Amino acid sequence: MNTAAKLGTYVLGLAVVFGGALGVGSAVGEVAPPAAEESQGAAHSTETAAAVREDTPGGLQMSENGYTLTPLTSTIRPGEPTDFQFKVTGPGGEPVTDYQVQHDKKLHFIVVSRDLTNFQHVHPAEAGGGVWTIKLTLPTAGAYRAFADFAPTGADGLTLGTDVLVAGDYAPKALPPVGRTSTVDGYTVTLDGDLIPGRSSKLTLKVSKDGKPVTDLQPYLGAYGHLVALRAGDLAYLHVHPDGAPGDGKTAAGPEITFYAEVPSGGDYRLFLDFQHEGTVRTADFTAKAAPAPAGTPAPAPATTHGEH
Repeated sequence: MNTAAKLGTYVLGLAVVFGGALGVGSAVGEVAPPAAEESQGAAHSTETAAAVREDTPGGLQMSENGYTLTPLTSTIRPGEPTDFQFKVTGPGGEPVTDYQVQHDKKLHFIVVSRDLTNFQHVHPAEAGGGVWTIKLTLPTAGAYRAFADFAPTGADGLTLGTDVLVAGDYAPKALPPVGRTSTVDGYTVTLDGDLIPGRSSKLTLKVSKDGKPVTDLQPYLGAYGHLVALRAGDLAYLHVHPDGAPGDGKTAAGPEITFYAEVPSGGDYRLFLDFQHEGTVRTADFTAKAAPAPAGTPAPAPATTHGEH
Protein backbone atom coordinates (compact mmCIF):
# COMPACT_ATOMS: atom_id res chain seq x y z
CA MET A 1 0.00 0.00 0.00
CA ASN A 2 1.34 3.42 -0.87
CA THR A 3 2.34 5.54 2.05
CA ALA A 4 0.33 8.74 2.19
CA ALA A 5 2.54 11.75 2.04
CA LYS A 6 1.97 14.19 4.82
CA LEU A 7 0.86 17.68 3.89
CA GLY A 8 2.86 19.94 6.13
CA THR A 9 2.44 23.55 6.91
CA TYR A 10 4.03 25.72 4.27
CA VAL A 11 5.61 28.92 5.37
CA LEU A 12 6.45 31.12 2.39
CA GLY A 13 7.46 34.53 3.68
CA LEU A 14 10.42 36.77 3.16
CA ALA A 15 11.69 38.23 6.47
CA VAL A 16 13.16 41.70 6.50
CA VAL A 17 14.91 42.58 9.74
CA PHE A 18 14.92 46.26 10.51
CA GLY A 19 17.34 48.01 12.82
CA GLY A 20 16.25 48.35 16.42
CA ALA A 21 15.64 51.64 18.13
CA LEU A 22 18.76 53.63 18.88
CA GLY A 23 19.04 54.23 22.59
CA VAL A 24 20.49 57.52 23.87
CA GLY A 25 22.59 57.25 27.00
CA SER A 26 21.89 59.66 29.84
CA ALA A 27 24.99 59.00 31.93
CA VAL A 28 27.48 61.82 32.42
CA GLY A 29 30.08 61.86 29.69
CA GLU A 30 27.98 60.02 27.09
CA VAL A 31 27.30 61.89 23.88
CA ALA A 32 23.95 61.44 22.10
CA PRO A 33 24.15 60.85 18.32
CA PRO A 34 23.34 63.95 16.26
CA ALA A 35 19.67 64.24 15.28
CA ALA A 36 20.60 64.62 11.63
CA GLU A 37 22.49 61.33 11.77
CA GLU A 38 19.45 59.60 13.32
CA SER A 39 17.17 60.97 10.62
CA GLN A 40 19.55 59.91 7.89
CA GLY A 41 19.70 56.38 9.29
CA ALA A 42 15.93 56.15 9.57
CA ALA A 43 15.48 57.39 6.02
CA HIS A 44 18.02 54.84 4.78
CA SER A 45 16.15 52.03 6.58
CA THR A 46 12.84 53.14 5.08
CA GLU A 47 14.29 53.35 1.57
CA THR A 48 15.91 49.92 1.94
CA ALA A 49 12.68 48.35 3.18
CA ALA A 50 10.72 49.89 0.31
CA ALA A 51 13.26 48.57 -2.20
CA VAL A 52 13.02 45.08 -0.71
CA ARG A 53 9.21 45.15 -0.90
CA GLU A 54 9.34 46.39 -4.49
CA ASP A 55 11.73 43.62 -5.52
CA THR A 56 9.78 40.83 -3.80
CA PRO A 57 7.92 38.68 -6.38
CA GLY A 58 4.16 38.48 -6.05
CA GLY A 59 2.20 35.61 -4.57
CA LEU A 60 4.58 34.75 -1.75
CA GLN A 61 2.42 36.52 0.82
CA MET A 62 -1.27 36.40 1.69
CA SER A 63 -1.05 39.99 2.99
CA GLU A 64 0.66 42.96 1.40
CA ASN A 65 0.26 46.74 1.66
CA GLY A 66 -2.65 46.23 4.05
CA TYR A 67 -4.59 43.91 1.72
CA THR A 68 -5.26 40.29 2.75
CA LEU A 69 -6.51 37.25 0.83
CA THR A 70 -8.67 34.98 3.02
CA PRO A 71 -10.10 31.61 1.83
CA LEU A 72 -13.62 30.89 3.10
CA THR A 73 -13.79 27.27 1.91
CA SER A 74 -11.89 24.71 3.96
CA THR A 75 -12.89 21.33 2.53
CA ILE A 76 -12.06 20.23 -1.02
CA ARG A 77 -12.18 16.64 -2.20
CA PRO A 78 -10.11 15.48 -5.19
CA GLY A 79 -12.00 15.44 -8.47
CA GLU A 80 -15.19 16.93 -7.02
CA PRO A 81 -16.48 20.34 -8.17
CA THR A 82 -16.47 22.68 -5.18
CA ASP A 83 -17.95 26.16 -4.70
CA PHE A 84 -14.70 27.75 -3.57
CA GLN A 85 -15.11 31.14 -1.90
CA PHE A 86 -12.67 33.77 -0.70
CA LYS A 87 -12.51 37.45 0.11
CA VAL A 88 -10.01 40.28 -0.04
CA THR A 89 -9.92 42.80 2.80
CA GLY A 90 -8.32 46.23 2.67
CA PRO A 91 -6.13 48.24 5.05
CA GLY A 92 -9.11 49.05 7.28
CA GLY A 93 -10.17 45.41 7.54
CA GLU A 94 -13.26 45.93 5.38
CA PRO A 95 -13.94 43.74 2.31
CA VAL A 96 -12.69 45.26 -0.94
CA THR A 97 -15.59 45.80 -3.34
CA ASP A 98 -14.19 48.33 -5.80
CA TYR A 99 -11.64 47.08 -8.34
CA GLN A 100 -9.99 48.33 -11.50
CA VAL A 101 -10.75 46.28 -14.61
CA GLN A 102 -7.57 44.72 -16.03
CA HIS A 103 -7.70 42.53 -19.14
CA ASP A 104 -11.51 42.65 -19.08
CA LYS A 105 -11.74 41.33 -15.50
CA LYS A 106 -11.70 42.79 -12.01
CA LEU A 107 -9.80 39.82 -10.61
CA HIS A 108 -7.81 36.95 -12.11
CA PHE A 109 -7.51 33.74 -10.08
CA ILE A 110 -4.78 31.20 -10.75
CA VAL A 111 -4.58 27.82 -8.99
CA VAL A 112 -1.54 25.58 -9.47
CA SER A 113 -0.40 22.37 -7.81
CA ARG A 114 2.78 22.76 -5.80
CA ASP A 115 4.58 20.29 -8.04
CA LEU A 116 3.67 22.67 -10.93
CA THR A 117 2.02 19.98 -13.06
CA ASN A 118 -1.58 21.22 -12.82
CA PHE A 119 -2.57 24.81 -13.72
CA GLN A 120 -5.90 26.65 -13.88
CA HIS A 121 -6.58 30.29 -14.78
CA VAL A 122 -10.18 31.03 -13.82
CA HIS A 123 -12.35 34.07 -13.16
CA PRO A 124 -14.54 34.06 -10.05
CA ALA A 125 -17.84 35.89 -9.77
CA GLU A 126 -18.69 38.43 -7.09
CA ALA A 127 -21.16 36.96 -4.63
CA GLY A 128 -21.76 40.20 -2.71
CA GLY A 129 -20.22 41.72 0.39
CA GLY A 130 -16.72 41.42 -1.04
CA VAL A 131 -16.94 37.62 -1.40
CA TRP A 132 -15.78 35.91 -4.60
CA THR A 133 -16.91 32.43 -5.68
CA ILE A 134 -15.76 29.96 -8.34
CA LYS A 135 -16.69 26.37 -9.18
CA LEU A 136 -13.28 24.76 -8.69
CA THR A 137 -12.26 21.17 -9.42
CA LEU A 138 -8.82 20.09 -8.21
CA PRO A 139 -8.02 16.73 -9.83
CA THR A 140 -5.83 15.07 -7.24
CA ALA A 141 -5.00 15.20 -3.56
CA GLY A 142 -2.12 17.39 -2.49
CA ALA A 143 -1.08 20.97 -1.90
CA TYR A 144 -2.02 23.78 -4.28
CA ARG A 145 -1.23 27.48 -4.39
CA ALA A 146 -3.97 29.98 -5.26
CA PHE A 147 -3.16 33.47 -6.52
CA ALA A 148 -5.51 36.46 -6.64
CA ASP A 149 -4.24 39.02 -9.19
CA PHE A 150 -6.07 42.36 -8.92
CA ALA A 151 -5.83 46.14 -8.51
CA PRO A 152 -8.11 47.90 -6.02
CA THR A 153 -9.47 51.20 -7.28
CA GLY A 154 -6.97 53.91 -6.43
CA ALA A 155 -4.20 51.46 -5.53
CA ASP A 156 -1.40 49.57 -7.28
CA GLY A 157 -1.88 46.04 -8.60
CA LEU A 158 -1.22 43.15 -6.23
CA THR A 159 -0.82 39.39 -6.38
CA LEU A 160 -1.66 37.67 -3.11
CA GLY A 161 -1.26 33.93 -2.54
CA THR A 162 -2.63 31.28 -0.21
CA ASP A 163 -2.27 27.52 0.14
CA VAL A 164 -5.19 25.22 -0.66
CA LEU A 165 -5.02 21.63 0.62
CA VAL A 166 -6.88 18.67 -0.86
CA ALA A 167 -7.04 15.67 1.47
CA GLY A 168 -5.93 12.22 0.37
CA ASP A 169 -2.89 10.17 -0.57
CA TYR A 170 -0.39 12.42 -2.30
CA ALA A 171 2.64 11.55 -4.37
CA PRO A 172 4.24 14.67 -5.90
CA LYS A 173 5.38 14.44 -9.50
CA ALA A 174 8.81 15.43 -10.73
CA LEU A 175 9.15 18.78 -12.47
CA PRO A 176 8.71 18.27 -16.23
CA PRO A 177 12.04 18.50 -18.09
CA VAL A 178 13.22 21.72 -19.70
CA GLY A 179 11.91 21.98 -23.24
CA ARG A 180 10.91 24.35 -26.01
CA THR A 181 7.90 22.52 -27.45
CA SER A 182 4.46 21.94 -25.95
CA THR A 183 1.51 20.13 -27.49
CA VAL A 184 -2.14 20.54 -26.49
CA ASP A 185 -5.30 19.39 -28.32
CA GLY A 186 -3.50 19.06 -31.65
CA TYR A 187 -1.72 22.41 -31.36
CA THR A 188 2.06 22.75 -31.13
CA VAL A 189 3.58 25.75 -29.39
CA THR A 190 7.31 26.45 -29.61
CA LEU A 191 9.28 28.74 -27.32
CA ASP A 192 12.09 30.99 -28.53
CA GLY A 193 14.14 33.09 -26.12
CA ASP A 194 15.86 32.62 -22.78
CA LEU A 195 15.20 33.78 -19.24
CA ILE A 196 18.04 35.98 -17.99
CA PRO A 197 17.96 36.77 -14.25
CA GLY A 198 17.68 40.44 -13.35
CA ARG A 199 16.73 41.83 -16.73
CA SER A 200 13.91 41.89 -19.24
CA SER A 201 13.89 38.74 -21.37
CA LYS A 202 12.10 38.52 -24.71
CA LEU A 203 10.09 35.32 -25.14
CA THR A 204 8.35 34.48 -28.42
CA LEU A 205 5.81 31.66 -28.57
CA LYS A 206 4.71 30.35 -31.98
CA VAL A 207 1.41 28.50 -32.38
CA SER A 208 0.76 25.95 -35.14
CA LYS A 209 -1.86 23.29 -35.86
CA ASP A 210 -1.36 20.23 -38.05
CA GLY A 211 1.99 21.67 -39.09
CA LYS A 212 0.53 24.99 -40.29
CA PRO A 213 1.01 28.36 -38.53
CA VAL A 214 -2.10 29.68 -36.80
CA THR A 215 -2.66 33.22 -38.03
CA ASP A 216 -6.16 33.83 -36.71
CA LEU A 217 -5.77 33.66 -32.95
CA GLN A 218 -8.71 35.22 -31.14
CA PRO A 219 -8.39 37.91 -28.46
CA TYR A 220 -8.73 36.49 -24.98
CA LEU A 221 -9.10 38.96 -22.12
CA GLY A 222 -7.78 41.76 -24.29
CA ALA A 223 -4.70 39.98 -25.67
CA TYR A 224 -3.71 37.19 -28.07
CA GLY A 225 -2.11 35.31 -25.22
CA HIS A 226 -1.53 35.41 -21.47
CA LEU A 227 1.65 34.04 -19.94
CA VAL A 228 2.13 33.17 -16.27
CA ALA A 229 5.62 32.39 -14.95
CA LEU A 230 6.15 30.58 -11.63
CA ARG A 231 9.48 29.91 -9.97
CA ALA A 232 9.99 26.28 -8.97
CA GLY A 233 10.50 25.82 -5.25
CA ASP A 234 8.63 28.77 -3.75
CA LEU A 235 6.12 29.40 -6.58
CA ALA A 236 6.91 33.10 -6.84
CA TYR A 237 4.40 34.59 -9.29
CA LEU A 238 5.83 36.84 -11.97
CA HIS A 239 3.98 39.42 -14.01
CA VAL A 240 4.66 38.93 -17.71
CA HIS A 241 3.93 41.62 -20.25
CA PRO A 242 2.68 40.98 -23.83
CA ASP A 243 4.06 43.10 -26.63
CA GLY A 244 1.22 44.87 -28.42
CA ALA A 245 -2.54 44.32 -28.34
CA PRO A 246 -5.31 43.23 -30.70
CA GLY A 247 -6.56 46.07 -32.85
CA ASP A 248 -3.53 48.32 -32.38
CA GLY A 249 -2.75 48.15 -36.10
CA LYS A 250 0.59 46.42 -35.71
CA THR A 251 0.08 43.25 -33.64
CA ALA A 252 -0.61 40.18 -35.78
CA ALA A 253 -3.11 37.52 -34.70
CA GLY A 254 -0.41 34.86 -34.69
CA PRO A 255 1.39 32.69 -35.20
CA GLU A 256 3.82 34.48 -32.88
CA ILE A 257 3.01 35.97 -29.49
CA THR A 258 5.79 37.96 -27.85
CA PHE A 259 6.21 38.62 -24.14
CA TYR A 260 8.75 40.32 -21.91
CA ALA A 261 9.54 38.70 -18.57
CA GLU A 262 11.96 39.57 -15.81
CA VAL A 263 12.95 36.80 -13.43
CA PRO A 264 14.68 37.62 -10.13
CA SER A 265 17.03 34.66 -9.93
CA GLY A 266 18.48 31.69 -11.75
CA GLY A 267 16.88 28.26 -11.61
CA ASP A 268 13.83 26.47 -13.00
CA TYR A 269 10.58 28.18 -13.93
CA ARG A 270 7.27 26.93 -15.25
CA LEU A 271 5.61 28.93 -18.05
CA PHE A 272 1.88 28.62 -18.79
CA LEU A 273 0.49 30.18 -21.99
CA ASP A 274 -3.27 30.66 -22.41
CA PHE A 275 -4.38 31.26 -26.02
CA GLN A 276 -7.73 31.15 -27.79
CA HIS A 277 -8.51 29.67 -31.21
CA GLU A 278 -11.79 28.54 -32.73
CA GLY A 279 -13.64 29.64 -29.61
CA THR A 280 -11.68 27.51 -27.14
CA VAL A 281 -8.99 28.58 -24.66
CA ARG A 282 -6.07 26.17 -24.37
CA THR A 283 -2.99 26.15 -22.16
CA ALA A 284 0.53 25.24 -23.30
CA ASP A 285 3.15 24.69 -20.61
CA PHE A 286 6.95 24.71 -20.53
CA THR A 287 9.78 24.27 -18.07
CA ALA A 288 12.52 26.84 -18.63
CA LYS A 289 15.84 27.40 -16.87
CA ALA A 290 17.07 30.91 -16.14
CA ALA A 291 20.82 31.42 -16.42
CA PRO A 292 23.10 34.45 -16.82
CA ALA A 293 23.65 35.63 -20.38
CA PRO A 294 27.12 35.24 -21.92
CA ALA A 295 29.29 38.31 -21.42
CA GLY A 296 28.62 41.01 -23.98
CA THR A 297 25.11 39.85 -24.86
CA PRO A 298 22.92 42.93 -25.37
CA ALA A 299 19.61 43.17 -23.52
CA PRO A 300 16.46 43.08 -25.67
CA ALA A 301 14.69 46.33 -26.40
CA PRO A 302 11.65 46.84 -24.14
CA ALA A 303 8.21 46.36 -25.60
CA THR A 304 6.55 49.50 -26.93
CA THR A 305 3.14 48.53 -25.58
CA HIS A 306 2.92 46.67 -22.29
CA GLY A 307 -0.12 45.25 -20.58
CA GLU A 308 0.11 43.52 -17.25
CA HIS A 309 -1.15 40.01 -17.01
